[in-house]
Amino acid sequence: MNREVPKTRPERPTLPPVSSAAVPLDLILLSIRFLEILLVLAGGVVALYLWGDLIPGSQLGDYLRVIAASALFFALIAEVVGAYDVDALFSLRLGWQRLFLSWSMSALLLISTAFILKVSADFSRGWAITDYITTTVLLAGSRAGMTLWVRRLKRQGIFNSRAVIFGAGTQGQRLANYIRGNDRLTISLLGFFDDRRDGRVPVLVDDLPVFGTSKDLVAAIREGLIDQVIVALPWSAEERIREVVSRLALTPVRIRLAPDLASFAFAHRPLVLLGDLPVLTLFERPISGMDAIVKRAEDLLLTIPLILLLSPILILTAIAIRLDSPGPILFRQPREGFNNRLFEVLKFRSMTHDSCETDAIHQATRNDKRITRVGAFIRKTSIDELPQLFNVLKGEMSLVGPRPHAPSTRAGGRLFNEIVQTYAARHKVKPGITGWAQVCGFRGETDTEDKLLKRLDHDLHYIENWSVSFDLYILFRTVIAVLVPRNAF
Repeated sequence: MNREVPKTRPERPTLPPVSSAAVPLDLILLSIRFLEILLVLAGGVVALYLWGDLIPGSQLGDYLRVIAASALFFALIAEVVGAYDVDALFSLRLGWQRLFLSWSMSALLLISTAFILKVSADFSRGWAITDYITTTVLLAGSRAGMTLWVRRLKRQGIFNSRAVIFGAGTQGQRLANYIRGNDRLTISLLGFFDDRRDGRVPVLVDDLPVFGTSKDLVAAIREGLIDQVIVALPWSAEERIREVVSRLALTPVRIRLAPDLASFAFAHRPLVLLGDLPVLTLFERPISGMDAIVKRAEDLLLTIPLILLLSPILILTAIAIRLDSPGPILFRQPREGFNNRLFEVLKFRSMTHDSCETDAIHQATRNDKRITRVGAFIRKTSIDELPQLFNVLKGEMSLVGPRPHAPSTRAGGRLFNEIVQTYAARHKVKPGITGWAQVCGFRGETDTEDKLLKRLDHDLHYIENWSVSFDLYILFRTVIAVLVPRNAF
């Protein structure tokens, strides 16, 4: 007797690995900025060479200073007029217009400054005209070549962000067709995710794969495989949208809501255009793009001098720990960092070696018997935190950011992420050696849920309001807090 063989459900496809060929658009824009500043300098030097026979050697330094000033003025004005906006990068006409405006305004500013200082007669007019024409030609030619190059890269998908659609229904399919039919978008659509479990979700929808559920989506984001999620659910299913968004909001990716019937659930969110299609931006990735580059530069420019300046203290502390108690000088402990990824935070060991915990952490309390004599001093003065400067150099931490916690840390007997559902949102940026919560007095032991909530509120405020000036203010407050410690023990 023939038996019917049960049909096996096909396995879900997997997301492609991260492509090593991807080039961040912000890196291209940064490179163009530096190149065009160099071209401004080169234009002035070329003009100086052409008119060198008529320019006294004693004035050479004055001409070089003017050339440097012209490059500085150009860089500032070009930023203001949007010469490096994405639309000016892909449009040659728009790029040329803004470059010409920037360079012309720089030249007029230099002429005005020279007139006010009554030094315009000291410079060769022939050199000035040659400088203006030479630099204009160099900038125009360079931008033409760069525009053609980035257009070619764009056609190859080099700048595309890796996007998925949550919702494989009719609305999601309609959105997918729109994205794939619009060649102006810098998006590589990978496929769908969907939470429906009634068997209606196939493995493929319009030849695009369905990778799994929202749980699988969060896991893929944690692995760094996705840059953008577009939620394509009916707006009438408000509770379902809220549930999905609240889960995705804890991850450091761009989250957008595709348009549908009128809904006021997210009416306060900004409206942007995806090509010609309006979408609501639910959460922007914080401290990204140029902000991330600036913050990393800030970390390196401050951390390297700090390590050199504090090296005597680091060496003396290491010797004191070695003489005070047996065990290693440094204590390494797993902490949760950016995007919930674990890393080993470095600290000077302040407890007896057999009391150091890397799991099931018991936070230090006042008069804790586990703390050594040297440990009590370095904890009170925050010297124990100084090795984290090397975590900053490695890119695992930042000088300023939410303090990293061990996954097993508890408040009131409960894990931090059990107390507050949005706790993981503090991992949307790199953790810091110091932070807004710490300089506001919320440092030391977090033994109650109320203390945790206050720390989290301050951490989220920092993430939403980051700026270089805010970082510098926090660092200044940190110095004051170290000199007058209150809650460290």
